[in-house]
Amino acid sequence: MSETVIELRDATIMQEQQAVLQGVSFSLEKSAFVYLVGRTGSGKSSLLKTLYADLPLLVGSGTVAGFSLSKLPTSKVPYLRRRLGIVFQDFQLLSDRTVAENLMFVLNATGWNNKARKQQRISDVLSQVGLSGAANRMPHRLSGGEQQRVVIARAMLNEPALLLADEPTGNLDPDVSDSIMQLFAEINNAGTAILMATHNFQLLEKYPHRVLTCKDGALLDSARYQ
Repeated sequence: MSETVIELRDATIMQEQQAVLQGVSFSLEKSAFVYLVGRTGSGKSSLLKTLYADLPLLVGSGTVAGFSLSKLPTSKVPYLRRRLGIVFQDFQLLSDRTVAENLMFVLNATGWNNKARKQQRISDVLSQVGLSGAANRMPHRLSGGEQQRVVIARAMLNEPALLLADEPTGNLDPDVSDSIMQLFAEINNAGTAILMATHNFQLLEKYPHRVLTCKDGALLDSARYQ
């Protein structure tokens, strides 16, 4: 049996005390690669925020990486997030620190304390994303595609069970987007589940996977219609 990394049952996704999605039920196995699509305002980002406990789950039940969302005390949220990798569209790198210092910041914040192990992990993830030579460069010296690779490296530091990506190719040109998609495929093939919100339907055609669609307050699952 493949490990389930997301399980939502009859969940209501809230944003600013308004229900944006209702009756949400789906599960993701550890080997899954799934797209999340829908118009702006349809609930994609709110669903992702609920999965990483930035928004509370007040109606229905849900587990993510073994943590129950409906019973999750604030003190446990950092432990959930250590099991996740989160990739944003706008990078959110610390501009006054090198690539390695950006990654070291995350390792320090998530409880790593062996200096040699930290340096080895930074080397490993930069190699994984094809940026072995970029450790001492500043973010503003990198292209958009390279910055996104650093963000993915940062997300992979704690060997997450699940990668949540919110429009990760939104600011990138098509060739760079292709290279990022190929990197995601490698990460997925190595055993990390990926849930990726996107507006780019060309990616869905070029790299077909299961699709979850936010539409009219509901979540439609392509797996139910195959």
